[in-house]
Amino acid sequence: MSDNAVDPDEVRHVADLARVDLEDDEVERFTEQFGDILEAFEALDEVPATERDADLANVMRPDEVTECLSQDEALRNARVRGGAVQGAEGVVR
Repeated sequence: MSDNAVDPDEVRHVADLARVDLEDDEVERFTEQFGDILEAFEALDEVPATERDADLANVMRPDEVTECLSQDEALRNARVRGGAVQGAEGVVR
């Protein structure tokens, strides 16, 4: 890794954008880690290019119209409390 791939000011700037407060030792550690990450991405430049088959086919099945579930069937396993369907806490807000 080159010594100046990422400098501490860039790390502080990214941390500010993410609204993350970093101590000086964390800035130093992240500066080194970001440099290591960029170095790993640079290794991808050494991967040889490959030729792609221009005759690629869509492997997805075609859409087919089918009969939908009725409301009763769709809600058959749902929890009902007080006459209303109860959703999962993390899903329904």
